[in-house]
Amino acid sequence: MRSNRAKVRAGVSMAATLPMLAGALALGIPAAHAADNPNRDTLAGTKPAWATAKADKGATADSSKVSARVYLAGKDATGLAAYAKSVADPSSASYGKYLSAQQAKQRFGATAAQVAAVKSWLTSAGLKVTDVTEHYVAVSGDVAAVEKAFGTQLHNYTKGSKTYHAPAKAASAPAGLDGAVLTVTGLDNAPHKASSKDQLPPPDAVFKNAGPFSSYYGSNTASTLPAAYGSKIPYAIKGYTGKQLRAAYGAGTYTGKGVRVAITDAYASPTIAFDAATYAKKNGDAAYTSGQLKQVLPKNYTKTEECGAAGWYGEETLDVEAVHAVAPDANITYVGAASCYDDDLLDSLSKVVDNHLADIVSNSWGDIEANQTPDLAAAYDQVFQFGAVEGIGFYFSSGDNGDEVANTGTKQVDTPANSAWVTAVGGTSLAVGKGDKYLWETGWGTEKATLSADGKSWTGFPGPFTSGAGGGTSKTVAEPFYQKGVVPNALATANNAAGNRVVPDISAIADPNTGFLVGQTQTFPDGSQQYSEYRIGGTSLASPVIAAVQALAQQARGGKAIGFANPSIYAKYGTKAFHDVTDNPTGSGLAVARTDFVNGYDASGGLTISVRSLGKDSSLSAVKGYDDVTGVGTPANGYVQSFGRN
Repeated sequence: MRSNRAKVRAGVSMAATLPMLAGALALGIPAAHAADNPNRDTLAGTKPAWATAKADKGATADSSKVSARVYLAGKDATGLAAYAKSVADPSSASYGKYLSAQQAKQRFGATAAQVAAVKSWLTSAGLKVTDVTEHYVAVSGDVAAVEKAFGTQLHNYTKGSKTYHAPAKAASAPAGLDGAVLTVTGLDNAPHKASSKDQLPPPDAVFKNAGPFSSYYGSNTASTLPAAYGSKIPYAIKGYTGKQLRAAYGAGTYTGKGVRVAITDAYASPTIAFDAATYAKKNGDAAYTSGQLKQVLPKNYTKTEECGAAGWYGEETLDVEAVHAVAPDANITYVGAASCYDDDLLDSLSKVVDNHLADIVSNSWGDIEANQTPDLAAAYDQVFQFGAVEGIGFYFSSGDNGDEVANTGTKQVDTPANSAWVTAVGGTSLAVGKGDKYLWETGWGTEKATLSADGKSWTGFPGPFTSGAGGGTSKTVAEPFYQKGVVPNALATANNAAGNRVVPDISAIADPNTGFLVGQTQTFPDGSQQYSEYRIGGTSLASPVIAAVQALAQQARGGKAIGFANPSIYAKYGTKAFHDVTDNPTGSGLAVARTDFVNGYDASGGLTISVRSLGKDSSLSAVKGYDDVTGVGTPANGYVQSFGRN
């Protein structure tokens, strides 16, 4: 599940308020002239919010080394954003008129002259160019050269318990470059740079679920355990499979045939081909055809210990198996990043766009919004906009910590799910009954209480909040056009009277207590590595499920790419295409009973028995209509087919 993966950026979480990502930065418009130097263009957002006067510890030594990326704005940044909007908007005359990757590059990418000018500027300041791509020029050098190039001093600042360097004011670029620079990243070193010699570790220690289980929701009542909310409750299911999820979300006869889905995560499971094939065979999914599952991997991996590389194996496994279970004929390309850091994850996203590896991209990773900086947000948004003009849609899990207060102490959303250019996928608890019948969903939010010593009651019922679908109102991203008139004003204006982006957009199954069965090779206590199956959830499940449903929808419209889906999704709001999810679908409290191994894999260490309440997502609530737990709802019968009429 999503909470099991490493963060995009390690380090102390700081709940700083960032500048609004509107106007110039959000749309990639060239920066304004610096007020204190008319011959320079300010690169807005390049001074991090944590670099405050109070935290300032003085100038960074001139001899310290810095590695940075100068992202290129291209020849028409404003036009890129405008075209990305128009091709995604069903009401636009340009709707669906996508460009090829080469056409997008020719129309909006950086010119050879722009790249040459940027390189000349950087090298003349004493920096060494280490890499040049379609998107950025990477450089390295000492602090003195960096300060000369970017027109700012670097100072040391405390951030949490550590000290990092960062610009003392926003960086700038020569006005003579005429807006060729979008932004620069890497001028602060929070967190530290990586080694390039790491190797991938073996799989993580085995995890198994203990029984008893339900095979479908409510099939096995915990009759010997205490009641909850006035009645006996069912045991948690063993784990839904593709047949149940396809029925719940209206797959019909569609299989995703001819549609390409990409998945980005960090690292790569060394057993993914075996695990995916074994899982499909054991659980009734179609066998993979030759070439149906591909991997695009970096030459080297970095930061494997810091990022918990082995923990990402389960993420890839979940994503691949969930997509195949729901869209068994879709082609899947896994694009692994060299680490869990932004630069490497951006590279993976760019590979998908530059080579148009897929039309649908599922991404089960992210970080809290307070850790996002405007410079990185601009770099991400540019990739998403290039994807949009090519007909590529990006789907991001919204998070597993509800409003993030329990996790960080501050109410906030996750990023990149907060981007106005991606589809943020929230989470639900799903009840699929006998005969694969859809019963109901709640917003995913769990409260947990354990069985009392005498077995007659639940201690402190319903117990504290443990996890739930991420959602809420962004502090940094302006309200996008497609949310206006759908998202309630009270949510949109929660942090800003002008209105901000609200997360999520759409939802699917996420609750680990009503989760999905996966199969993975894991390390057992005796040191052996064996295939085993377990139930898992999180919005890391919701994102690939929605990506797979979108593959079915693309097939329904004759293979024509849906592209950036939010305008189309919101245009269907209030129709029978969606299940309108609420926290109380049955009129009474809902819960399941769960038995877990104390040691995570067998009964030798004892068992714990608990009750898990459903629909209790921190301060967030799933209500009738749009809400910040489930967005517009979940796909219903007719959702897939509705795209065939677009």
